[in-house]
Amino acid sequence: MLRSLEIRDMLIIDRLDLAFQPGLNVLTGETGAGKSILLDSLGFVLGWRGRADLVRTGAGQAEVTAEFDLPAGHAARAVLKEAGVPEGETLILRRINTRDGRKTSWVNDRRVSGEILRALSDTLIELHGQQDDRGLLNPRGHRQLLDDYAALSGDIAQTRAAWRARAAAQADMERAEAALCALKAEEEFLRHAVEELDSLSPVPGEDAVLDARRRAMQVADRVREDIVRAHAALSEGGGAEARMGDALRWLEGTADIVEGTLDPAIEALGRAMVELGEAVQGVEACLGVLEFDPADLEATEERLFALRALARKHGVQPDDLGGLAEDLRRRLCALDGGEADLAALRMTLDTAHAAYEAAARRLTQKRHAAARALDAAMTGELAPLKMERAVFTTLVTSADPGPEGGDTVTFQVATNPGAPAGPLNKIASGGELSRFLLALKVCLTQQTSGQTLIFDEIDRGVGGATADAVGRRLAALAGGGQVLVVTHSPQVAALAAHHWRVEKKVRAETTLSSVTPLTGADRIDEIARMISGDTITPQARAAAQALLEG
Repeated sequence: MLRSLEIRDMLIIDRLDLAFQPGLNVLTGETGAGKSILLDSLGFVLGWRGRADLVRTGAGQAEVTAEFDLPAGHAARAVLKEAGVPEGETLILRRINTRDGRKTSWVNDRRVSGEILRALSDTLIELHGQQDDRGLLNPRGHRQLLDDYAALSGDIAQTRAAWRARAAAQADMERAEAALCALKAEEEFLRHAVEELDSLSPVPGEDAVLDARRRAMQVADRVREDIVRAHAALSEGGGAEARMGDALRWLEGTADIVEGTLDPAIEALGRAMVELGEAVQGVEACLGVLEFDPADLEATEERLFALRALARKHGVQPDDLGGLAEDLRRRLCALDGGEADLAALRMTLDTAHAAYEAAARRLTQKRHAAARALDAAMTGELAPLKMERAVFTTLVTSADPGPEGGDTVTFQVATNPGAPAGPLNKIASGGELSRFLLALKVCLTQQTSGQTLIFDEIDRGVGGATADAVGRRLAALAGGGQVLVVTHSPQVAALAAHHWRVEKKVRAETTLSSVTPLTGADRIDEIARMISGDTITPQARAAAQALLEG
Protein backbone atom coordinates (compact mmCIF):
# COMPACT_ATOMS: atom_id res chain seq x y z
CA MET A 1 0.00 0.00 0.00
CA LEU A 2 1.19 3.52 -0.84
CA ARG A 3 1.56 5.28 2.50
CA SER A 4 2.90 8.70 1.51
CA LEU A 5 4.07 10.76 -1.46
CA GLU A 6 6.35 13.80 -1.08
CA ILE A 7 6.94 16.03 -4.10
CA ARG A 8 9.44 18.88 -4.33
CA ASP A 9 9.73 21.28 -7.29
CA MET A 10 8.06 19.01 -9.80
CA LEU A 11 6.52 20.89 -12.76
CA ILE A 12 4.01 23.29 -11.11
CA ILE A 13 4.25 21.72 -7.63
CA ASP A 14 6.66 23.45 -5.25
CA ARG A 15 6.07 21.35 -2.13
CA LEU A 16 3.47 18.68 -1.51
CA ASP A 17 3.12 16.03 1.20
CA LEU A 18 0.34 13.46 0.82
CA ALA A 19 -0.58 10.69 3.25
CA PHE A 20 -2.71 8.03 1.58
CA GLN A 21 -4.95 5.52 3.33
CA PRO A 22 -6.32 2.03 2.66
CA GLY A 23 -9.58 1.82 0.74
CA LEU A 24 -10.85 4.06 -2.03
CA ASN A 25 -8.94 7.34 -2.42
CA VAL A 26 -10.16 9.89 -4.97
CA LEU A 27 -8.50 12.95 -6.48
CA THR A 28 -10.79 15.56 -7.98
CA GLY A 29 -10.34 19.02 -9.43
CA GLU A 30 -10.75 21.12 -12.52
CA THR A 31 -9.20 19.97 -15.78
CA GLY A 32 -5.59 21.17 -15.85
CA ALA A 33 -5.39 21.57 -12.08
CA GLY A 34 -2.49 19.15 -11.87
CA LYS A 35 -4.02 15.73 -11.22
CA SER A 36 -1.93 14.20 -13.99
CA ILE A 37 1.19 15.76 -12.43
CA LEU A 38 0.62 13.65 -9.34
CA LEU A 39 0.61 10.53 -11.50
CA ASP A 40 3.66 11.80 -13.40
CA SER A 41 5.44 12.30 -10.07
CA LEU A 42 4.52 8.85 -8.83
CA GLY A 43 5.60 7.34 -12.13
CA PHE A 44 8.89 9.24 -11.92
CA VAL A 45 9.81 7.85 -8.49
CA LEU A 46 8.84 4.36 -9.72
CA GLY A 47 11.25 4.63 -12.63
CA TRP A 48 8.63 4.82 -15.37
CA ARG A 49 9.72 6.52 -18.56
CA GLY A 50 7.93 9.79 -19.16
CA ARG A 51 8.44 13.45 -19.96
CA ALA A 52 11.91 14.89 -19.53
CA ASP A 53 11.12 18.49 -18.44
CA LEU A 54 10.13 17.74 -14.85
CA VAL A 55 11.95 20.43 -12.84
CA ARG A 56 9.84 23.40 -11.76
CA THR A 57 10.85 26.72 -13.29
CA GLY A 58 13.38 28.45 -11.04
CA ALA A 59 14.38 25.27 -9.16
CA GLY A 60 17.65 23.40 -9.50
CA GLN A 61 16.22 19.91 -9.18
CA ALA A 62 12.98 18.01 -8.66
CA GLU A 63 12.64 15.33 -6.00
CA VAL A 64 9.95 12.75 -5.26
CA THR A 65 9.82 10.35 -2.30
CA ALA A 66 7.28 7.54 -1.95
CA GLU A 67 6.81 5.28 1.05
CA PHE A 68 5.07 1.90 0.84
CA ASP A 69 4.04 -0.63 3.45
CA LEU A 70 6.00 -3.84 2.87
CA PRO A 71 4.36 -6.79 4.64
CA ALA A 72 6.10 -10.16 4.96
CA GLY A 73 6.00 -12.19 1.77
CA HIS A 74 5.45 -9.16 -0.48
CA ALA A 75 6.78 -9.69 -4.01
CA ALA A 76 8.95 -6.57 -3.72
CA ARG A 77 11.10 -8.32 -1.12
CA ALA A 78 12.41 -10.74 -3.74
CA VAL A 79 13.46 -7.79 -5.93
CA LEU A 80 15.20 -6.14 -2.98
CA LYS A 81 17.02 -9.34 -2.06
CA GLU A 82 18.29 -9.87 -5.60
CA ALA A 83 19.44 -6.24 -5.79
CA GLY A 84 21.18 -6.43 -2.40
CA VAL A 85 19.00 -3.68 -0.91
CA PRO A 86 18.20 -3.89 2.84
CA GLU A 87 14.59 -4.70 3.73
CA GLY A 88 12.31 -3.34 6.40
CA GLU A 89 8.64 -2.97 7.29
CA THR A 90 8.39 -0.08 4.84
CA LEU A 91 9.91 0.62 1.45
CA ILE A 92 11.14 4.15 0.73
CA LEU A 93 11.83 5.18 -2.86
CA ARG A 94 13.52 8.50 -3.63
CA ARG A 95 14.46 9.94 -6.99
CA ILE A 96 16.00 13.24 -8.08
CA ASN A 97 15.94 14.91 -11.49
CA THR A 98 18.43 17.77 -11.97
CA ARG A 99 17.93 20.68 -14.31
CA ASP A 100 20.34 19.14 -16.85
CA GLY A 101 18.30 15.91 -16.95
CA ARG A 102 20.42 13.66 -14.72
CA LYS A 103 18.41 11.23 -12.61
CA THR A 104 19.54 9.61 -9.36
CA SER A 105 17.56 6.96 -7.47
CA TRP A 106 17.62 5.45 -3.96
CA VAL A 107 15.73 2.59 -2.35
CA ASN A 108 15.93 2.46 1.46
CA ASP A 109 18.87 4.89 1.20
CA ARG A 110 20.74 2.53 -1.14
CA ARG A 111 21.68 3.92 -4.58
CA VAL A 112 19.97 1.91 -7.33
CA SER A 113 19.34 1.97 -11.07
CA GLY A 114 16.12 2.89 -12.83
CA GLU A 115 15.83 -0.76 -13.83
CA ILE A 116 15.50 -1.82 -10.19
CA LEU A 117 12.89 0.88 -9.60
CA ARG A 118 10.85 -0.43 -12.51
CA ALA A 119 11.15 -3.99 -11.23
CA LEU A 120 9.84 -2.82 -7.85
CA SER A 121 7.03 -0.82 -9.47
CA ASP A 122 5.68 -3.97 -11.09
CA THR A 123 5.05 -5.34 -7.60
CA LEU A 124 3.77 -2.11 -6.05
CA ILE A 125 1.51 -0.23 -8.47
CA GLU A 126 -0.99 -1.04 -11.22
CA LEU A 127 -1.89 2.04 -13.28
CA HIS A 128 -4.91 1.92 -15.53
CA GLY A 129 -6.86 4.41 -17.58
CA GLN A 130 -9.46 4.44 -20.33
CA GLN A 131 -6.76 4.62 -22.96
CA ASP A 132 -4.58 2.07 -21.20
CA ASP A 133 -1.44 1.33 -23.24
CA ARG A 134 -0.20 -1.46 -20.99
CA GLY A 135 -2.06 -4.32 -22.64
CA LEU A 136 -5.81 -4.14 -22.09
CA LEU A 137 -6.53 -2.41 -25.40
CA ASN A 138 -3.57 -3.84 -27.29
CA PRO A 139 -4.41 -7.28 -28.74
CA ARG A 140 -0.72 -8.15 -28.66
CA GLY A 141 -0.85 -8.12 -24.88
CA HIS A 142 -4.05 -10.14 -24.43
CA ARG A 143 -2.27 -13.48 -24.25
CA GLN A 144 0.02 -12.23 -21.49
CA LEU A 145 -2.99 -10.95 -19.56
CA LEU A 146 -4.78 -14.29 -19.89
CA ASP A 147 -1.62 -16.13 -18.83
CA ASP A 148 -1.29 -13.92 -15.76
CA TYR A 149 -4.96 -14.47 -14.93
CA ALA A 150 -4.49 -18.25 -15.13
CA ALA A 151 -1.12 -18.20 -13.30
CA LEU A 152 0.59 -20.03 -16.16
CA SER A 153 4.11 -18.77 -15.52
CA GLY A 154 5.34 -22.27 -14.63
CA ASP A 155 3.81 -23.84 -17.75
CA ILE A 156 5.23 -21.05 -19.90
CA ALA A 157 8.69 -21.59 -18.40
CA GLN A 158 8.47 -25.29 -19.29
CA THR A 159 7.34 -24.46 -22.82
CA ARG A 160 10.17 -21.96 -23.27
CA ALA A 161 12.68 -24.55 -22.06
CA ALA A 162 11.25 -27.13 -24.48
CA TRP A 163 11.40 -24.56 -27.30
CA ARG A 164 15.05 -23.80 -26.53
CA ALA A 165 15.89 -27.51 -26.36
CA ARG A 166 14.21 -28.09 -29.72
CA ALA A 167 15.98 -25.09 -31.26
CA ALA A 168 19.32 -26.32 -29.93
CA ALA A 169 18.69 -29.84 -31.29
CA GLN A 170 17.70 -28.36 -34.65
CA ALA A 171 20.86 -26.23 -34.74
CA ASP A 172 23.02 -29.26 -33.85
CA MET A 173 21.36 -31.23 -36.62
CA GLU A 174 21.90 -28.49 -39.19
CA ARG A 175 25.53 -28.03 -38.19
CA ALA A 176 26.15 -31.78 -38.42
CA GLU A 177 24.50 -31.96 -41.86
CA ALA A 178 26.56 -29.03 -43.13
CA ALA A 179 29.76 -30.50 -41.71
CA LEU A 180 29.06 -33.90 -43.24
CA CYS A 181 28.31 -32.31 -46.61
CA ALA A 182 31.61 -30.44 -46.48
CA LEU A 183 33.49 -33.62 -45.54
CA LYS A 184 31.91 -35.54 -48.40
CA ALA A 185 33.07 -32.83 -50.79
CA GLU A 186 36.70 -33.43 -49.74
CA GLU A 187 36.49 -37.18 -49.14
CA GLU A 188 38.91 -38.09 -51.97
CA PHE A 189 41.49 -35.61 -50.71
CA LEU A 190 41.14 -36.79 -47.11
CA ARG A 191 41.62 -40.45 -47.92
CA HIS A 192 44.64 -39.81 -50.16
CA ALA A 193 46.25 -37.37 -47.70
CA VAL A 194 45.78 -39.70 -44.73
CA GLU A 195 47.20 -42.61 -46.67
CA GLU A 196 50.20 -40.52 -47.77
CA LEU A 197 50.88 -39.24 -44.26
CA ASP A 198 50.41 -42.65 -42.65
CA SER A 199 52.85 -44.10 -45.19
CA LEU A 200 55.50 -41.55 -44.29
CA SER A 201 54.71 -41.57 -40.51
CA PRO A 202 56.43 -38.24 -39.72
CA VAL A 203 57.79 -37.73 -36.21
CA PRO A 204 58.07 -34.29 -34.54
CA GLY A 205 61.69 -33.08 -34.52
CA GLU A 206 62.69 -35.55 -37.23
CA ASP A 207 63.50 -32.83 -39.78
CA ALA A 208 66.20 -31.26 -37.60
CA VAL A 209 67.74 -34.65 -36.77
CA LEU A 210 67.86 -35.73 -40.40
CA ASP A 211 69.25 -32.38 -41.53
CA ALA A 212 72.08 -32.49 -38.98
CA ARG A 213 72.89 -36.08 -39.86
CA ARG A 214 72.91 -35.30 -43.58
CA ARG A 215 75.26 -32.33 -43.12
CA ALA A 216 77.57 -34.41 -40.93
CA MET A 217 77.83 -37.14 -43.55
CA GLN A 218 78.39 -34.57 -46.33
CA VAL A 219 81.42 -33.06 -44.58
CA ALA A 220 82.78 -36.37 -43.28
CA ASP A 221 84.88 -37.14 -46.37
CA ARG A 222 86.44 -33.67 -46.39
CA VAL A 223 87.61 -33.71 -42.77
CA ARG A 224 88.26 -37.41 -42.15
CA GLU A 225 91.76 -37.43 -43.71
CA ASP A 226 93.05 -34.62 -41.48
CA ILE A 227 91.53 -36.21 -38.39
CA VAL A 228 93.22 -39.55 -39.23
CA ARG A 229 96.57 -37.78 -39.53
CA ALA A 230 96.01 -36.07 -36.21
CA HIS A 231 95.23 -39.42 -34.63
CA ALA A 232 98.42 -40.92 -36.04
CA ALA A 233 100.48 -37.97 -34.82
CA LEU A 234 99.09 -38.42 -31.35
CA SER A 235 99.17 -42.16 -30.87
CA GLU A 236 100.72 -44.34 -33.58
CA GLY A 237 104.40 -45.44 -33.78
CA GLY A 238 106.55 -42.48 -32.84
CA GLY A 239 103.69 -40.24 -32.16
CA ALA A 240 103.35 -37.72 -29.37
CA GLU A 241 102.04 -40.30 -26.90
CA ALA A 242 105.07 -42.60 -27.38
CA ARG A 243 107.59 -39.77 -27.21
CA MET A 244 106.05 -38.28 -24.08
CA GLY A 245 106.08 -41.73 -22.51
CA ASP A 246 109.80 -42.14 -23.32
CA ALA A 247 110.56 -38.71 -21.91
CA LEU A 248 108.67 -39.46 -18.72
CA ARG A 249 110.60 -42.74 -18.21
CA TRP A 250 113.92 -41.05 -18.79
CA LEU A 251 113.20 -38.29 -16.34
CA GLU A 252 111.87 -40.63 -13.68
CA GLY A 253 115.14 -42.69 -14.02
CA THR A 254 117.27 -39.68 -13.12
CA ALA A 255 114.93 -37.97 -10.66
CA ASP A 256 116.62 -39.40 -7.54
CA ILE A 257 120.06 -38.27 -8.69
CA VAL A 258 119.06 -34.61 -9.02
CA GLU A 259 117.25 -34.74 -5.69
CA GLY A 260 113.73 -33.46 -6.67
CA THR A 261 114.76 -30.88 -9.19
CA LEU A 262 112.80 -32.74 -11.90
CA ASP A 263 109.65 -33.35 -9.84
CA PRO A 264 107.65 -30.41 -11.30
CA ALA A 265 108.53 -31.45 -14.83
CA ILE A 266 107.58 -35.07 -14.11
CA GLU A 267 104.22 -34.00 -12.65
CA ALA A 268 103.53 -31.75 -15.65
CA LEU A 269 104.29 -34.60 -18.04
CA GLY A 270 101.94 -36.87 -16.05
CA ARG A 271 99.11 -34.40 -16.44
CA ALA A 272 99.94 -33.94 -20.10
CA MET A 273 99.80 -37.71 -20.59
CA VAL A 274 96.27 -37.78 -19.09
CA GLU A 275 95.10 -34.86 -21.30
CA LEU A 276 96.72 -36.47 -24.30
CA GLY A 277 94.83 -39.70 -23.61
CA GLU A 278 91.53 -37.84 -23.50
CA ALA A 279 92.39 -36.07 -26.75
CA VAL A 280 93.13 -39.39 -28.42
CA GLN A 281 89.77 -40.78 -27.20
CA GLY A 282 87.95 -37.72 -28.54
CA VAL A 283 89.61 -38.03 -31.94
CA GLU A 284 88.78 -41.72 -32.08
CA ALA A 285 85.14 -40.98 -31.17
CA CYS A 286 84.94 -38.43 -33.97
CA LEU A 287 86.36 -40.94 -36.41
CA GLY A 288 83.65 -43.35 -35.27
CA VAL A 289 80.96 -40.77 -36.02
CA LEU A 290 82.44 -40.06 -39.43
CA GLU A 291 82.24 -43.72 -40.32
CA PHE A 292 79.08 -44.11 -42.49
CA ASP A 293 77.76 -46.13 -45.34
CA PRO A 294 77.12 -44.01 -48.48
CA ALA A 295 73.72 -45.69 -48.68
CA ASP A 296 72.88 -44.10 -45.33
CA LEU A 297 73.43 -40.63 -46.79
CA GLU A 298 71.18 -41.44 -49.71
CA ALA A 299 68.44 -42.83 -47.45
CA THR A 300 68.69 -39.84 -45.11
CA GLU A 301 68.39 -37.37 -47.96
CA GLU A 302 65.42 -39.20 -49.46
CA ARG A 303 63.59 -39.16 -46.11
CA LEU A 304 64.41 -35.51 -45.50
CA PHE A 305 63.31 -34.43 -48.97
CA ALA A 306 60.10 -36.45 -48.69
CA LEU A 307 59.21 -34.78 -45.36
CA ARG A 308 59.85 -31.30 -46.72
CA ALA A 309 57.97 -31.91 -49.94
CA LEU A 310 54.90 -33.14 -48.03
CA ALA A 311 55.10 -30.15 -45.68
CA ARG A 312 55.17 -27.75 -48.65
CA LYS A 313 52.24 -29.57 -50.22
CA HIS A 314 50.07 -29.05 -47.14
CA GLY A 315 51.43 -25.62 -46.28
CA VAL A 316 52.78 -26.57 -42.84
CA GLN A 317 56.14 -26.95 -41.15
CA PRO A 318 57.67 -30.46 -41.24
CA ASP A 319 57.27 -30.77 -37.47
CA ASP A 320 53.53 -30.11 -37.86
CA LEU A 321 52.91 -33.02 -40.22
CA GLY A 322 52.09 -35.36 -37.35
CA GLY A 323 49.41 -33.00 -36.01
CA LEU A 324 48.03 -32.55 -39.50
CA ALA A 325 47.78 -36.29 -39.89
CA GLU A 326 45.81 -36.56 -36.62
CA ASP A 327 43.43 -33.79 -37.72
CA LEU A 328 42.84 -35.35 -41.12
CA ARG A 329 42.26 -38.74 -39.51
CA ARG A 330 39.67 -37.20 -37.17
CA ARG A 331 37.88 -35.63 -40.12
CA LEU A 332 37.93 -38.92 -41.95
CA CYS A 333 36.51 -40.70 -38.91
CA ALA A 334 33.80 -38.04 -38.69
CA LEU A 335 33.00 -38.68 -42.33
CA ASP A 336 32.87 -42.43 -41.85
CA GLY A 337 30.67 -42.10 -38.73
CA GLY A 338 28.67 -39.12 -39.97
CA GLU A 339 25.50 -40.96 -40.91
CA ALA A 340 25.34 -42.70 -37.55
CA ASP A 341 25.83 -39.35 -35.78
CA LEU A 342 23.08 -37.81 -37.90
CA ALA A 343 20.72 -40.62 -36.99
CA ALA A 344 21.35 -39.97 -33.28
CA LEU A 345 20.83 -36.24 -33.73
CA ARG A 346 17.57 -36.87 -35.63
CA MET A 347 16.36 -38.97 -32.73
CA THR A 348 17.30 -36.18 -30.26
CA LEU A 349 15.50 -33.63 -32.41
CA ASP A 350 12.40 -35.79 -32.68
CA THR A 351 12.36 -36.22 -28.90
CA ALA A 352 12.80 -32.47 -28.33
CA HIS A 353 10.07 -31.67 -30.86
CA ALA A 354 7.66 -34.08 -29.19
CA ALA A 355 8.43 -32.55 -25.77
CA TYR A 356 7.74 -29.05 -27.11
CA GLU A 357 4.51 -30.13 -28.81
CA ALA A 358 3.31 -31.72 -25.57
CA ALA A 359 4.17 -28.62 -23.52
CA ALA A 360 2.52 -26.30 -26.05
CA ARG A 361 -0.56 -28.53 -26.17
CA ARG A 362 -0.89 -28.47 -22.37
CA LEU A 363 -0.52 -24.69 -22.44
CA THR A 364 -3.23 -24.38 -25.09
CA GLN A 365 -5.61 -26.53 -23.06
CA LYS A 366 -5.04 -24.43 -19.95
CA ARG A 367 -5.54 -21.23 -21.93
CA HIS A 368 -8.87 -22.47 -23.26
CA ALA A 369 -9.95 -23.35 -19.71
CA ALA A 370 -8.75 -19.96 -18.44
CA ALA A 371 -10.60 -18.21 -21.27
CA ARG A 372 -13.87 -19.85 -20.22
CA ALA A 373 -13.24 -18.90 -16.60
CA LEU A 374 -12.40 -15.30 -17.54
CA ASP A 375 -15.55 -15.00 -19.69
CA ALA A 376 -17.66 -16.24 -16.77
CA ALA A 377 -15.95 -13.85 -14.37
CA MET A 378 -16.50 -10.95 -16.78
CA THR A 379 -20.21 -11.80 -17.01
CA GLY A 380 -20.41 -11.51 -13.25
CA GLU A 381 -18.54 -8.18 -13.24
CA LEU A 382 -20.49 -6.54 -16.08
CA ALA A 383 -23.91 -6.97 -14.47
CA PRO A 384 -23.24 -4.61 -11.52
CA LEU A 385 -21.89 -2.08 -14.03
CA LYS A 386 -25.26 -1.90 -15.85
CA MET A 387 -23.99 -4.03 -18.75
CA GLU A 388 -25.82 -7.27 -18.01
CA ARG A 389 -26.73 -7.67 -21.69
CA ALA A 390 -23.16 -7.28 -22.96
CA VAL A 391 -21.08 -10.32 -23.88
CA PHE A 392 -17.31 -10.62 -23.37
CA THR A 393 -15.49 -13.42 -25.19
CA THR A 394 -11.88 -14.53 -24.97
CA LEU A 395 -10.82 -16.16 -28.24
CA VAL A 396 -7.90 -18.56 -28.23
CA THR A 397 -6.84 -19.41 -31.78
CA SER A 398 -3.90 -21.20 -33.36
CA ALA A 399 -0.80 -19.27 -34.36
CA ASP A 400 2.74 -20.03 -35.47
CA PRO A 401 4.63 -21.94 -32.76
CA GLY A 402 6.91 -19.89 -30.55
CA PRO A 403 8.65 -19.95 -27.17
CA GLU A 404 5.31 -19.43 -25.39
CA GLY A 405 3.28 -21.89 -27.40
CA GLY A 406 1.20 -21.58 -30.54
CA ASP A 407 -1.80 -19.50 -29.49
CA THR A 408 -3.20 -16.06 -30.19
CA VAL A 409 -5.56 -14.54 -27.62
CA THR A 410 -8.05 -11.80 -28.48
CA PHE A 411 -10.62 -10.09 -26.26
CA GLN A 412 -13.90 -9.48 -28.12
CA VAL A 413 -17.15 -7.88 -26.99
CA ALA A 414 -20.73 -7.52 -28.13
CA THR A 415 -22.55 -4.67 -26.40
CA ASN A 416 -26.10 -5.77 -27.23
CA PRO A 417 -27.82 -9.11 -27.93
CA GLY A 418 -27.62 -9.95 -31.61
CA ALA A 419 -24.95 -7.33 -32.27
CA PRO A 420 -21.77 -8.58 -33.93
CA ALA A 421 -18.78 -9.15 -31.70
CA GLY A 422 -15.54 -7.38 -32.39
CA PRO A 423 -12.28 -6.15 -30.82
CA LEU A 424 -12.65 -4.43 -27.47
CA ASN A 425 -11.27 -1.09 -28.62
CA LYS A 426 -13.42 -0.93 -31.77
CA ILE A 427 -16.87 -2.08 -30.64
CA ALA A 428 -17.40 -0.34 -27.30
CA SER A 429 -18.28 3.34 -26.96
CA GLY A 430 -16.38 5.58 -24.54
CA GLY A 431 -18.60 4.84 -21.55
CA GLU A 432 -18.93 1.16 -22.41
CA LEU A 433 -15.20 0.89 -22.88
CA SER A 434 -14.60 2.32 -19.40
CA ARG A 435 -16.85 -0.29 -17.83
CA PHE A 436 -15.41 -3.16 -19.89
CA LEU A 437 -11.93 -2.13 -18.85
CA LEU A 438 -12.91 -1.77 -15.20
CA ALA A 439 -14.53 -5.20 -15.17
CA LEU A 440 -11.56 -6.72 -16.96
CA LYS A 441 -9.16 -5.04 -14.57
CA VAL A 442 -11.08 -6.39 -11.59
CA CYS A 443 -10.95 -9.92 -12.99
CA LEU A 444 -7.28 -9.73 -13.90
CA THR A 445 -6.20 -8.32 -10.54
CA GLN A 446 -7.98 -10.92 -8.44
CA GLN A 447 -4.78 -12.98 -8.57
CA THR A 448 -2.68 -9.99 -7.43
CA SER A 449 -2.12 -9.07 -3.81
CA GLY A 450 -0.30 -6.22 -2.14
CA GLN A 451 -0.56 -3.78 -5.07
CA THR A 452 -2.03 -0.30 -5.14
CA LEU A 453 -4.44 0.09 -8.07
CA ILE A 454 -4.63 3.47 -9.77
CA PHE A 455 -7.48 4.32 -12.16
CA ASP A 456 -6.99 7.49 -14.19
CA GLU A 457 -10.47 8.74 -15.20
CA ILE A 458 -11.74 5.21 -15.71
CA ASP A 459 -15.25 6.65 -15.34
CA ARG A 460 -14.91 9.06 -18.24
CA GLY A 461 -17.96 9.02 -20.50
CA VAL A 462 -20.43 7.67 -17.94
CA GLY A 463 -22.84 9.43 -15.60
CA GLY A 464 -25.92 9.01 -13.49
CA ALA A 465 -26.72 5.49 -12.33
CA THR A 466 -23.90 4.06 -14.43
CA ALA A 467 -21.35 6.31 -12.76
CA ASP A 468 -22.74 5.26 -9.42
CA ALA A 469 -22.36 1.60 -10.43
CA VAL A 470 -18.74 2.24 -11.45
CA GLY A 471 -18.06 3.97 -8.14
CA ARG A 472 -19.58 1.14 -6.14
CA ARG A 473 -17.43 -1.40 -8.03
CA LEU A 474 -14.33 0.66 -7.34
CA ALA A 475 -15.27 0.89 -3.67
CA ALA A 476 -15.79 -2.86 -3.50
CA LEU A 477 -12.46 -3.42 -5.22
CA ALA A 478 -10.78 -1.14 -2.67
CA GLY A 479 -12.30 -3.07 0.23
CA GLY A 480 -9.41 -5.50 0.27
CA GLY A 481 -6.60 -3.05 -0.38
CA GLN A 482 -5.96 0.41 -1.76
CA VAL A 483 -7.36 2.07 -4.89
CA LEU A 484 -6.53 5.58 -6.11
CA VAL A 485 -8.94 7.14 -8.61
CA VAL A 486 -8.60 10.37 -10.57
CA THR A 487 -12.22 11.26 -11.37
CA HIS A 488 -14.59 13.95 -12.61
CA SER A 489 -17.64 11.96 -11.51
CA PRO A 490 -19.45 13.19 -8.37
CA GLN A 491 -21.01 9.73 -7.93
CA VAL A 492 -17.59 8.12 -7.75
CA ALA A 493 -16.15 10.84 -5.51
CA ALA A 494 -19.04 10.47 -3.06
CA LEU A 495 -18.23 6.77 -2.55
CA ALA A 496 -14.59 7.36 -1.58
CA ALA A 497 -13.25 6.73 1.88
CA HIS A 498 -10.69 9.54 1.38
CA HIS A 499 -11.03 12.59 -0.84
CA TRP A 500 -8.44 15.12 -2.06
CA ARG A 501 -9.00 18.21 -4.17
CA VAL A 502 -6.31 19.25 -6.64
CA GLU A 503 -6.36 22.93 -7.57
CA LYS A 504 -4.15 25.39 -9.37
CA LYS A 505 -3.43 28.84 -7.99
CA VAL A 506 -1.35 31.83 -9.09
CA ARG A 507 0.89 33.32 -6.43
CA ALA A 508 3.32 36.16 -7.16
CA GLU A 509 2.80 35.57 -10.87
CA THR A 510 3.76 31.89 -10.44
CA THR A 511 1.29 29.06 -11.12
CA LEU A 512 1.38 26.35 -8.49
CA SER A 513 -0.67 23.22 -7.91
CA SER A 514 -1.80 22.12 -4.46
CA VAL A 515 -3.67 19.16 -2.99
CA THR A 516 -6.06 19.52 -0.05
CA PRO A 517 -7.69 16.69 1.92
CA LEU A 518 -11.44 17.21 2.14
CA THR A 519 -13.88 16.43 4.93
CA GLY A 520 -17.26 17.72 6.04
CA ALA A 521 -18.51 20.88 4.36
CA ASP A 522 -15.43 21.19 2.14
CA ARG A 523 -16.13 17.81 0.65
CA ILE A 524 -19.82 18.66 0.13
CA ASP A 525 -18.79 21.85 -1.70
CA GLU A 526 -16.34 19.97 -3.94
CA ILE A 527 -18.92 17.36 -4.94
CA ALA A 528 -21.46 20.15 -5.46
CA ARG A 529 -18.96 21.89 -7.77
CA MET A 530 -18.57 18.67 -9.72
CA ILE A 531 -22.38 18.59 -10.10
CA SER A 532 -23.13 22.22 -10.95
CA GLY A 533 -19.87 23.80 -12.10
CA ASP A 534 -18.28 27.03 -10.83
CA THR A 535 -21.48 28.31 -9.24
CA ILE A 536 -22.45 26.11 -6.33
CA THR A 537 -26.19 26.27 -5.74
CA PRO A 538 -28.15 25.09 -2.70
CA GLN A 539 -29.65 22.42 -4.90
CA ALA A 540 -26.15 21.19 -5.84
CA ARG A 541 -25.17 21.06 -2.16
CA ALA A 542 -28.31 19.09 -1.39
CA ALA A 543 -27.54 16.68 -4.20
CA ALA A 544 -23.97 16.32 -2.94
CA GLN A 545 -25.23 15.65 0.56
CA ALA A 546 -27.58 13.02 -0.80
CA LEU A 547 -24.75 11.33 -2.71
CA LEU A 548 -22.60 11.23 0.40
CA GLU A 549 -25.39 9.77 2.47
CA GLY A 550 -25.80 7.04 -0.14
